[in-house]
Amino acid sequence: MSRPNILLIMSDQHRADCFGFEGRKVRTPHLDLLAQQGTRFSACITPNVVCMPSRSALLTGMLPLSSGAHDNGIDLDESIAANGFAGSLSRAGYDTRFIGKAHFSSNHSYGNRPTGRSENIPSSHLFADDWHGPYMGFDHVELMQLGHNYWLPERSPGGLHYERWYHADGLGDVKDALYKQALAPFTDAAQTHNSALPVAWHNSTWVGDRTVSYLRQQGQRQRNAQSSAKTQQPFCAWVSMADPHHPFDAPAPWCWMHRPEDVDLPEHRSLDLDRRPWWHRAALENTPGGTPESRKVRLEYSRMSFQTDAQLRDITANYYGMISLVDHQVGRMLAALQEEGLAENTLVVFTSDHGEFLGDHGLMLKGPMHYDGLLRRRTCSCVARASRQGQVDPLTQYPPWIWLQLLPITPQRP
Repeated sequence: MSRPNILLIMSDQHRADCFGFEGRKVRTPHLDLLAQQGTRFSACITPNVVCMPSRSALLTGMLPLSSGAHDNGIDLDESIAANGFAGSLSRAGYDTRFIGKAHFSSNHSYGNRPTGRSENIPSSHLFADDWHGPYMGFDHVELMQLGHNYWLPERSPGGLHYERWYHADGLGDVKDALYKQALAPFTDAAQTHNSALPVAWHNSTWVGDRTVSYLRQQGQRQRNAQSSAKTQQPFCAWVSMADPHHPFDAPAPWCWMHRPEDVDLPEHRSLDLDRRPWWHRAALENTPGGTPESRKVRLEYSRMSFQTDAQLRDITANYYGMISLVDHQVGRMLAALQEEGLAENTLVVFTSDHGEFLGDHGLMLKGPMHYDGLLRRRTCSCVARASRQGQVDPLTQYPPWIWLQLLPITPQRP
């Protein structure tokens, strides 16, 4: 039996209950089908409730305190990353690729000092247009630097593959203006607007485009090897979309797919800090440290004031639209696997790095309060030739990677 291909698809800040198959009023037909045909890990939790530690843990199989990457702003050690699953599979003969938002290294750095990492905004000009890795154990990468348009895409010579593609046609100013243009119905909800940016230029679409192109190349490559009786080289691709992370800015027509009056709100959505430990209030109200620039970001971007029910409905409808756009890209990827004859021998895993408060206990975004909506992340896996249908309840961090026991690789330790 040939070794399976692996397609790991990740969203960002995606609650574990925000899928159609979970009963919430969000449209995710492709992910619903993946869950129906495969295995759902319903009690999967994240090892950390912010991006960098969670992503680093998934790559390395190490808890954040063990790897040292235990908070945003702490770069993952590249020697540790090289011994993660991507590096291990590469050494075992896999073609390994990363497409989209990696966030293994800091985008911003204290005092805007360059770190020398490709993902670091002050350093990205050091990486030429034809640079594609290797990076963190992956043979080839196509990266977006941020993907959250509180910061618009960097202009060359900065930025990475998505940002340089975005500006390559000379229409960057036009795209930026369209992104910032709000479409009706208008809202006063925080960090929320229906964006006029055409979906063809959206970073979720770019990740979908680059992934479909890669899968078509792999399909042709594996067919050529089969016809010439050569050993087929399997692939492992981690593809990572930056949505539905805030700001909540779904493009048309996805921003109109869910009506605010139809979305579901959390049962417990009162901000009841008087009943909570003292540090809940401190995390929400204390003045952040750092430089003036980082303090401004933490106050304006990383925090959100209490939202009324009407505002929360507008946010949730937009959040659902962002998820539906992610689901659409997943559908394109699954269709490409089928069309290229790869589906029968490809393990597909969908997961997220962490959740989103989305109004639970009156809270928004993420923070040190480990409520269920932030801590849980939905993980679904499916492979046509070896699928176990149904739902399992392991309280574990990386349940799909039990499949890696099938692969002839030698465990590595940093």
